[in-house]
Amino acid sequence: MDRRRFFGLSAAAGGLLAARPLAAQPTGAAYSGAPKLEVQAPLSQQQQFRIGYTTNTRGGWEGSPFVGITEGREVGFRYFEIFGSSFCATADGYEPAPHDTQAMKAWPDGYSWKYPKAAKVKREVYYPDRWEALQHRMYEIGAQFTAITGGASGGSVAFQDPAQRQQVVDNHFNMTRFSRRFGCDHQKTNTGPRKQPNGTPLEDLKEIAKTCELLGKRIREELGMKFGVHAHLGSQIQNEHETMFLMENTKPENVGFVLDTGHITMAGMDPVTLAKKLGNRVIEYHFKDTKKEDRGGTKNVPKPDRDMMNDPYFYPMGEGGVDFPAIVAYLKSTNWRGHLNVELDTSPWRPPKESARITANYIRNTLKIEL
Repeated sequence: MDRRRFFGLSAAAGGLLAARPLAAQPTGAAYSGAPKLEVQAPLSQQQQFRIGYTTNTRGGWEGSPFVGITEGREVGFRYFEIFGSSFCATADGYEPAPHDTQAMKAWPDGYSWKYPKAAKVKREVYYPDRWEALQHRMYEIGAQFTAITGGASGGSVAFQDPAQRQQVVDNHFNMTRFSRRFGCDHQKTNTGPRKQPNGTPLEDLKEIAKTCELLGKRIREELGMKFGVHAHLGSQIQNEHETMFLMENTKPENVGFVLDTGHITMAGMDPVTLAKKLGNRVIEYHFKDTKKEDRGGTKNVPKPDRDMMNDPYFYPMGEGGVDFPAIVAYLKSTNWRGHLNVELDTSPWRPPKESARITANYIRNTLKIEL
């Protein structure tokens, strides 16, 4: 059955698509002529946890973001989180490509990542006004977005600068509005780069809190979505002091938290303890593992110049550095509902698809959660 007939029968058989009458056909190189689909309304999440996967893994998923989405879907993931900047135009019209020529470490099974020598891939541009084509592209793969995060490529991330506050808010709000078209119900963002080596000054934290409060309030009031800040190594919000200051100086209804088990552990905190401390203030989890010796919070916070391809500190789930069963048990006990997005920054030991498969098996077999 062709796509036009499928959509027509589905609508006639009970309005399952819940869409208004079809509008004019969109155009563009990436669009094949299927009917234009209406904006997806955020739907109540039927299952307690929605499992997603990010698409930014170095070691094979560089280039087009659809490589990671397609391969992640092939191993069982249905939902994906991605930086919105991946859909913005680039200066030369092509995807950034790895170009480092340094030798990569050979791992125990003999695998060693090799930088590709093929021609660069042309960037598929969808932001800000080609969302219908992107929606169609995702339907072709059989995947959906959990979130399209951050701001536009080149947009301001100076959360600490009052003079740029409106630019920061507009940049991230506009991307949130774009993600709303795909049924996303929340927005996650990192803050700006960290001031090394002493962390984020108090005055900057005060301004960051004001910017986040303004952004989150606008997202809630105008889009009906949640907003969460992602604590991240190398960003303005990294350690427990910075995290708790932000939470204590913003309103829960406007600013939530994205708890990344890997980044929290490698910043010296215990993700289980932090999850219990913040409770429903956490609107999304990022699940990534660390080495066993880092469990409960590392004693050796990595420096910004650490080589994540030859000396990684994040791993597929099951390595033992994060107590995922304890986190899931806590979330079940409190009936927390939301998104658990798996993220793996690099995969130097094997192709990213195989690392994703390891994690998919761990989620199904150990955590007993269906993807």
